[in-house]
Amino acid sequence: MNTFEEIYMVVQTIPKGRVASYGQIARLCGNPRMSRVVGYALHANPDPDNIPCYRVVNRFGEVSEAFAFGGGKRQRELLITDGVEFDEEGRVKKEFFIEVK
Repeated sequence: MNTFEEIYMVVQTIPKGRVASYGQIARLCGNPRMSRVVGYALHANPDPDNIPCYRVVNRFGEVSEAFAFGGGKRQRELLITDGVEFDEEGRVKKEFFIEVK
């Protein structure tokens, strides 16, 4: 399995109504220093219907304006549809992040 495939496998485990940061995905893949690689992989997502890359946000809970499948506004819409809530500053509330040990 290559790095992108591993990232996609981890992203597929993010449950509906939850998010993960790029760094969390990197840690779950075993390399906490590859957050940028996670971003590259998500931008190249070959199967957005089954790999919910919109559930990955930055460490502050902000959506990506460069979201590959419709921009930040679309990413926010998808997250809200999933049940994710945002604070007054437009960031995903902390309780919606997955827990990574």
